Amino acid sequence: MSRDDTLGALRAPGDAHDEVFHLQVTRPSRDAKTPPCQAGCPAGGDVRGWVGMIAQREKLGLTEDEARLGAWNILAARNPMPSTTGRVCPHPCETACNRGDYDGAVSINALERFLGDWSLEAGVPLPREGGDRHHESIGVVGSGPAGLSFAYQMARRGYPVTVYEKHDRPGGMLTFGIPEYRLPTAVVLAEIQRILDLGIRLELSTAAGTDISVEELQRRHAVVFVGIGAQRARLLQVDGEEGPGVWGGTVYLELVNSGKPVVLGRNVAVVGGGNTAIDAARTAQRAGAQVTLLYRRTREEMPAISSEVDDALDEGVVIEYLTAPVAIVRSGSDDGAAVQAVRVQAMELGAPDGGGRRSPVPIPGAFRDIRVDSVIAAISQEPDWSGLEHVESSLAASPAAADAWIDRDILAGGDVLGLGLVSLSLGHGRAAAQAVHARLRGLCATESASAPGITSDRIKADCYPASAPLDIAKRPVPERLAEPDQEIVETIDAADFSYEASRCFSCGSCFGCQRCSMYCNVSGYARLATLQPGAYFTLALDRCEGCGKCVELCPCGFLERAKA
Repeated sequence: MSRDDTLGALRAPGDAHDEVFHLQVTRPSRDAKTPPCQAGCPAGGDVRGWVGMIAQREKLGLTEDEARLGAWNILAARNPMPSTTGRVCPHPCETACNRGDYDGAVSINALERFLGDWSLEAGVPLPREGGDRHHESIGVVGSGPAGLSFAYQMARRGYPVTVYEKHDRPGGMLTFGIPEYRLPTAVVLAEIQRILDLGIRLELSTAAGTDISVEELQRRHAVVFVGIGAQRARLLQVDGEEGPGVWGGTVYLELVNSGKPVVLGRNVAVVGGGNTAIDAARTAQRAGAQVTLLYRRTREEMPAISSEVDDALDEGVVIEYLTAPVAIVRSGSDDGAAVQAVRVQAMELGAPDGGGRRSPVPIPGAFRDIRVDSVIAAISQEPDWSGLEHVESSLAASPAAADAWIDRDILAGGDVLGLGLVSLSLGHGRAAAQAVHARLRGLCATESASAPGITSDRIKADCYPASAPLDIAKRPVPERLAEPDQEIVETIDAADFSYEASRCFSCGSCFGCQRCSMYCNVSGYARLATLQPGAYFTLALDRCEGCGKCVELCPCGFLERAKA
């Protein structure tokens, strides 16, 4: 007699306890959930997947190098520039990490940076996707993160790719817009070269729309991706800003990163509250100036990375909140008159704007002059559409712009769709490449739906050993200012890399803890012959008694009560 027949014999139809009995039966469901780190990654990275290769190395029977290579292939399949993002991304994945509610989020950024740097030092190539070769030629305008990501994803699928870059060096804002102390040029160029090593052709000093027309690009290529970024600084629109001693934030950083001299004077005002403003302020401070940063809201509304703001303050940058420039005062009225001061107006916060931040409201009559020798305006930036006006108008008119396509054979991505993080631009490039590949090969263009997310209340944190996150040291302020181009934060070492990876909860995916197998009454769980992160055991449901112990004991939320 089967188990179900036995139960039927013990319970008469309509038994008052019948419903209660069924409520107590818990059949396990074994479905992976989306971890919050992945949901919070703008690039759509499989964080749990590559971290799990390291954290579960011994269970998987892998050597350190085998685990790192496996992790690298998972990471690089979606992000070909982890050494870069490991340095400049504000890591929203960490903010989302479920371990943050327990004893501190996993330092995913530091792990990503280590793996990226290890791969460069070891000469590990980027992973390809299959061995197919396709004849359709692909053109890419701009070699910033969006363009590079798109070019990489198309090349790894077997397409011939040509990238057109108007500067004499590739990288876009990565090369020209981020200070050396945050992102060394050598790191960026090494990661770019590895992308080019897939057979991508790079044409430097070639401005699309000027040196080569859009029509010619369309004749050469089956598809053209436009990823020109947003490198043109927006000015303040105040009296006195036209003339010497005033730079846009991106212009100033490009001059410095290109090794060109910039005469700032002793006192400098930087206007803005975003990352470019903070980068410009810290760079000017390193050049020997005393920098005052003017921001029209408060620290709470500041969009810049919080740790970067802290570093700026530590390095001597003065921040004046609720202060907005209304004019730049010069020594005379001629075009060459020197900057003498910036006239500012005190502000107060009013009602929230469309983005949820409280709007700055001028306080009538509250004006004063701040003595400065130069001004760097870093309030925002926009794409430079010179020669590409047709593409700009098509983008503005296209309701499908969010899906990358803006014409029959033209796509766009990155900051041309709106200012965002480097990792978001990488995600744009990857998504656009997937759309192009699908169209050219007649495949389904949409990604499979994400599994349901898993929150911290589903994790049994007390089943994991308590362990504090890494305390990643920074160079002392005097050293930073004495050696202004040296990185402030160093890459962690191999021991710290292994330790920090081991802190991952593996939220929503089996990590081989064996609790289900050890406590199953009927030995329903059998170990798989081939192991990988998320796949350690198989379950014979015909043996399951429905006791629910495995669901209750699963620490990572992988097992749950099956829906009726």
